[in-house]
Amino acid sequence: QVQLVESGGGLVQPGGSLRLSCAASGSIFNSNVMAWYRRAPGKERELVATITSVGVTNYIDSVKGRFTISRDNAKNTVYLQMNSLKPEDTALYYCNVALRSSRYDYAYWGQGTQVTVSS
Repeated sequence: QVQLVESGGGLVQPGGSLRLSCAASGSIFNSNVMAWYRRAPGKERELVATITSVGVTNYIDSVKGRFTISRDNAKNTVYLQMNSLKPEDTALYYCNVALRSSRYDYAYWGQGTQVTVSS
């Protein structure tokens, strides 16, 4: 059974930090490139970062140097460490396998975890 459970979001002031976690079922996690996505109010879902099964990472330009994606293969868990948060990082954050944007509407998604950056 497919399972994605995101946690760790919250309200944080600009410049603050949060660490998101995502527990995934083994059928999704094993050997797959995992990713974090976000969707801000009124905007499309956006790919934020990816990590391969051996730890090669990639980020969108707006989060480079501030966010770090990692994974624990033994725990089927992927993380997103977010530092120097900005108001424009406010969004609902999701994890999943790496998907083409054309597949977003057809994929299974967890409930997400809300990140709000505000003073």
